[in-house]
Amino acid sequence: MASKHNRVVYISGMHCASCEVLISDSLKKINGIEDIKISHRKGSAQVACNCEEFPWQDIEARIKSVGYEASLTPIKNQRSKVRAEQWFYSILLVLGIYLIYKYLKWIGLLGWFSVDVSNVNYGAAFIIGIVASLSTCLMVVGAVVMSFASKYNASGNFYQKNLKPHLLFHLGRLTTFFLLGGVLGIIGSWFKVSDAFISAFTIFIALVLLWLALNILGFVSSISALGIRMPKKSLSVWNKLQESEHAMAPLALGALSFFLPCGFTQSMQLFAMSSGSFLTGAMTLFIFALGTMPVLFGLGVATTRFKNMKTVVVQKAIGLMVLFFAFYTLSSGLAIRGIDINFLAENKMGNVISSANAQVVNMAVDYSGYNPSVFKLQRGVPVKWVIDGQQVSGCTRDIIVPSLNIRRTLSPGENIIEFTPEKAGTINFSCSMGMVRGKFIVE
Repeated sequence: MASKHNRVVYISGMHCASCEVLISDSLKKINGIEDIKISHRKGSAQVACNCEEFPWQDIEARIKSVGYEASLTPIKNQRSKVRAEQWFYSILLVLGIYLIYKYLKWIGLLGWFSVDVSNVNYGAAFIIGIVASLSTCLMVVGAVVMSFASKYNASGNFYQKNLKPHLLFHLGRLTTFFLLGGVLGIIGSWFKVSDAFISAFTIFIALVLLWLALNILGFVSSISALGIRMPKKSLSVWNKLQESEHAMAPLALGALSFFLPCGFTQSMQLFAMSSGSFLTGAMTLFIFALGTMPVLFGLGVATTRFKNMKTVVVQKAIGLMVLFFAFYTLSSGLAIRGIDINFLAENKMGNVISSANAQVVNMAVDYSGYNPSVFKLQRGVPVKWVIDGQQVSGCTRDIIVPSLNIRRTLSPGENIIEFTPEKAGTINFSCSMGMVRGKFIVE
């Protein structure tokens, strides 16, 4: 005979409101469940059901199936101790991904994404997309993809039931990122976004990513503890779309993913706006979304294997990669202010043609960035800086030298900037987003 049950279930591993939605959607499939109230802050769920006995085993199994741990008693230490061996393998995994990226860049594979522009921007957008899909996008968009995959019912063969809905989701996502990325580029051409604003915004995003990385690594609590989180009410539209079986639901869901809060996505959206170009803004966000597709697509098709993505080694590797991008983003924000912290910089020393009354510096802007990027100058001697704009676009379209109050928009071909270094020291320069950098060493 059915009766009312109201129990508290303790859950470990939750990070944000998306985790709550993911677990709630999984538990709602259990017969007799009437109400679920989950709090990732408290690490617990209030479950009310009308059934013969409380379905604890089913609840525990479903929570574990989406990558979390559950108990009927308080979990004292939600951050399980990570063995040194697991840390070692996590570092190896990150190193392996980095070496793959360096190899692809070395053989010029990232150049396939170029449209008469600087490959480093589009190549970086693709790699950032991959990392985002393993971190913030996985937690925010991934939860939606999984819930959609578990609820959307399609009839037909394997392709129609398992592949077509996710292909439509990413078609909507890629199309929207391309079109709205272009719109942001056009908006950016209407007014000038100040370097100070871009720098401050970039540093803010870096700090958010840093907190996120430390949270994933288990060193700090969720950033929602500071009151920064996605409102639960904003997920109502998502829930309706996820539960819908309409043929257009996957397309609409993919399109709306453009507006989900994600530090990586917002950084790339700002980058698109700063480009001042429809094509550059569109291609940048399109390739970023393309980078997120492999993981999110695989996650949707193989929902039942999501727990494999939550293993300790992979989780810590994700945290380390987010930590890497946090410091990289921070260094970019500081570079716009003329501060170079030299984070994994690839310095290429260039030759300076000197005479009694002039110093000539020749530098190219190509797919690898500034080539060369470091020059030694003599103070008090005028400099003729000849920049060959072989491939300029996006942030490399503008070059800034904060300490000399120089900002110049580069055009294809030869560009000349003249200045005189008055004192010894380092003069840093960069693109408008601080992603591509170089410096003059004045002696």
